[in-house]
Amino acid sequence: MFHFLLKKIFNSFLILLGVVTIVFVLFFVLLPADTARLTMGQRTDAKTIENIRKELYLDKPVYKQFLLYLNDLSPLALHQTSEEAQTKYHYFSLFSVSKELSLVIKAPYLRRSYQTKKEVNAMLLDAFPGTMILATCAIIVAAFLGILLGVVAALKQHTWLDTSAIFASVLGISAPSFFAGILIAYVFGFVLKDYTGLSIISPMWDYDPFTGRHLVLKSLILPVLTLSIRPLAIITQITRSSMLDVMNQDFIRTAYAKGLSKTAVVWKHALRNALNPVITSISGWFAELLAGSFFIEYIFGWKGIGKITVDALNKFDFPVVMGAVLFTALIFIMINILVDVLYTMIDPRIRQ
Repeated sequence: MFHFLLKKIFNSFLILLGVVTIVFVLFFVLLPADTARLTMGQRTDAKTIENIRKELYLDKPVYKQFLLYLNDLSPLALHQTSEEAQTKYHYFSLFSVSKELSLVIKAPYLRRSYQTKKEVNAMLLDAFPGTMILATCAIIVAAFLGILLGVVAALKQHTWLDTSAIFASVLGISAPSFFAGILIAYVFGFVLKDYTGLSIISPMWDYDPFTGRHLVLKSLILPVLTLSIRPLAIITQITRSSMLDVMNQDFIRTAYAKGLSKTAVVWKHALRNALNPVITSISGWFAELLAGSFFIEYIFGWKGIGKITVDALNKFDFPVVMGAVLFTALIFIMINILVDVLYTMIDPRIRQ
């Protein structure tokens, strides 16, 4: 297990390094805009622009910019032993390399927003709980209903229930998220607002001077409904297909021959053996939702990773965009490692 986990972490590190390289090339090499002017605006004097270029290392060759960017991102890095550097990076010094440099341990430094001047790390961590809540609720709804509908469709194969489940899942897969979001927001949050009591944009948190902050559950309904449509459709189809395959296995016929009830056979034996591809689908969708549901968060005004990324793109706030992309990649990698470890615990043959 240790060697398997070490191999997965090493491969993930290479993937993350590739993502960092692509992000750097896109935003620092291929981007035609002047980063210093984006930071300070078009009316800034030449002296200020020159100082900003030095601060962002834009006055150095591209390869040095890349190495310095990696140094900023790396938890183990070399930094100057000065009060200014300590304030900027919040590092813990391990030992001195020279009079001016120390090997330090720190959180990855994603630099600062051009617009708000806040650290990108703090902005992403502030937005992440909103995305986490939204993604978790959406995947729970999608997994529960998808597995239930998939099992029913498999047991009632070639009936109207099976046909309806297949038709609804195909429709759900075919509908783009941004289109479904706009349609649901308009119908339930505007046209039927008097009946549903829902609105297109509503606050995520309710603040009470005595009890503190509370999550507004009603605000979750529309974005969770929209987000769960596509994973629900796919989980339904995968569960149905897997159940149909398992129900034709010899051990199912043996279970019936032993006199077990249909309920016990379906839910205890068949479903348990049909869940592997379903778990793969659920984990993949959860990673995608957790990484940031850009259009959905933006449509419903939900403060999360997706919304602040879209806002940053509109304002050419590239450090926030770059940080969000790297944060998204890290989430995918961590969830994939976790799923692989769980698979090896279920089926040791995967380690080979």
